[in-house]
Amino acid sequence: MATPEFILRLREKIGTELLWLTGATAVVLRGEGDAREVLLVRRADNGRLTPVTGIVDPGEQPAVAAVREVLEEADVVAEAEALVWVNTLPPMVYPNGDRSQYLDLVFRCRYVSGDPRPADGENSEAFWRRVDDLADVDGEMRERIRMAVDGSDRARFEV
Repeated sequence: MATPEFILRLREKIGTELLWLTGATAVVLRGEGDAREVLLVRRADNGRLTPVTGIVDPGEQPAVAAVREVLEEADVVAEAEALVWVNTLPPMVYPNGDRSQYLDLVFRCRYVSGDPRPADGENSEAFWRRVDDLADVDGEMRERIRMAVDGSDRARFEV
């Protein structure tokens, strides 16, 4: 995975200390009813199926980051419709020892155009999958998708 330049600069100063970052998850949906589909990618680093995720750059609006990541990673144009979940993820340790924790902002996005493909090397696959066929997607990612599919325009906040 390509580490953003601003993180590399911070890591020069703080080493592997815990770094607080803002992440965006873009749950891109198309179709209606029984034919509703979600855009999934298979991560190249760990093989997990997920919606498109990424890091919000300094000064970038989170919804813009979500849409940017979808285009960069899957070559799909999407439009952010609603913030559906604000969630703090547990701290994580990367293979190189870097520690991070994310405030994850989950956006429901509407498909606009494009045929999914792994566009930037971060993923080995990009494809549409029916929202009722997610058994091989881990529970936490399924919850992100569920929050978007449920259709509320009010974000869920953990307390």
